[in-house]
Amino acid sequence: MAKAKPLKTARAAAAKVISDVLRHHHSLNGILKVAQTALPDNETSFCQQLCYGVLRWQPQLQAIADQLLSKPLKTKDSDINALLLCGLYQLRAMRLPEHAALSETVNACAALGKPWAKGLVNASLRNYQRNQTEFDNNALVNESAQFAHPDWLIQQTKADWPTHWQTVLDANNQQPPMFLRVNQQHHSRDQYLNILEQENIPANAVEHVDEAILLESPCDVYQLPGFTDGHVSVQDAAAQRIAAILDIRPQQRILDACAAPGGKTCHILEIEPSNDVLALDIDPKRLTQITQNTDRLKLQVSLKAADAAETENWWDGQRFDRILIDAPCSGTGVIRRHPDIKALRRPTDIASLVEKQRQLLEKLWPLLNTDGLLIYTTCSIIKQENEQQIMDFLDRHPDAEECELTPEPATRRPAGYQRLPGENQFDGFFYACLRRR
Repeated sequence: MAKAKPLKTARAAAAKVISDVLRHHHSLNGILKVAQTALPDNETSFCQQLCYGVLRWQPQLQAIADQLLSKPLKTKDSDINALLLCGLYQLRAMRLPEHAALSETVNACAALGKPWAKGLVNASLRNYQRNQTEFDNNALVNESAQFAHPDWLIQQTKADWPTHWQTVLDANNQQPPMFLRVNQQHHSRDQYLNILEQENIPANAVEHVDEAILLESPCDVYQLPGFTDGHVSVQDAAAQRIAAILDIRPQQRILDACAAPGGKTCHILEIEPSNDVLALDIDPKRLTQITQNTDRLKLQVSLKAADAAETENWWDGQRFDRILIDAPCSGTGVIRRHPDIKALRRPTDIASLVEKQRQLLEKLWPLLNTDGLLIYTTCSIIKQENEQQIMDFLDRHPDAEECELTPEPATRRPAGYQRLPGENQFDGFFYACLRRR
C-alpha cells in the first residue's frame, strides 16, 4: 500500500491529525509534529491551534455536526468529519473572517483527496452560520457536549469531587498558562525576572515554588533569554513542587523511576548537580528526550531503558536515598495541556493503571535506604490512583510512614495532597511523601 503524501495545507493536515486521534487512537503530540513538518512555517501554528481546539471541544462540536448531517459519515470519511469539526471551531472560537474560514475549509476537501465532500461541508457550515444559536442550544441538552468531556469522565469526576466537579471540567477546557523553571546554577529567580523585564516579557514569581515563574502570555521558547544555554526550562509549577518535597541533599543516590521527558530529573540535578541520579524509562525512544534536556542544561545523569518494576533487570543492589515514582496514570489532571486524553483514555484503563502503580510501589520500596524518602506523584485527579493507592500501601507496609509537608503542596487528603486543575493556575497533581522507618 502506497504511503500517504503529507498534506500541505493547515486545515487538511489538522483534519487528518484529528481523525487519526479519534479513529486510530494516536497520541496528538507525535502525529502533529510529523504533520507540521510538511507545512509552510507560517501555517504550523494555525494547524496546532485547530488540533488542540477541536480536540478540547470535540464532544460539543460533534453534537453540533450530528445535527448538520442528514446521516453520519462513513468511517473511511472520518477525515471529512474532522474537517467539519475544524470548520465549526473556526466559526465559533477563532477570530477569522467567516467567509475565509468557510471557503478555506471547503477547499481543504480537495487536499484530502475528496473533492466530492465540498458541497456537503459548504452546506453544513452555511446552515450553521444561519442557525447557530439553535444548533448550539440543542447540543447543550447533552451533558457530555455541555461540558465537552466523555460521559464516563464526567461521572468519575462527580463521584470523586462532588462539590468541585464542574470547576474541574471547566478548568480542563481552558488553555494552559506557561510556567518557567529558572536554573539556579545560572541565575536566581529574581535575577531572571529582571532579565525578562529588560526583554519586555511580562512575568511574575510563583509563591511557594522557589524557581517558578509565570509568564503573563505564552511565547516561543526560543524567545526566552538564555533558553538554548540552559538558563531556563518550561515546566508547570505543580511539577516543580516535587523537587522541594524530595528534600535533596548533597552526596545522595537518587532514582527517578519513570523519568521521561526528564523535567523532574533535570530539576533534581539543577539543585545538586554532583548527586548520583539514575533515570529510568520503559521506552528507549523517550530516553532521547531526557538526553536532549540534560545536554541543553549541561547535566550528567545515568540513563537506562527498563521497566522500573522489573528490578532484577536493572538494579545493581545499591539502595537509594531518594526514589521518585512519577507514576503512569490517567493524566486527568493535565487534560488542558493534552486534550486528546479525552478521546484516548477509557474507563477500563483505570484498573490496569492502578495495578501498575501498585507494582511500582511494591518493587521499589525495598530499594530505599532506611530513613530515605519515596515520593509518589501522579498528574491524575482520580482518588483510586492517588489517596486510595497510598492508604492501601501504608496498610501493607508497617515500615512506611507518611511525612506531613510544610508548606503544604496542595490540599491535604486522608493520604497525600491533591491539587485540582486550575488551582492557582497549576496543573492537577497528587503528591505523597513516604519515609522508610
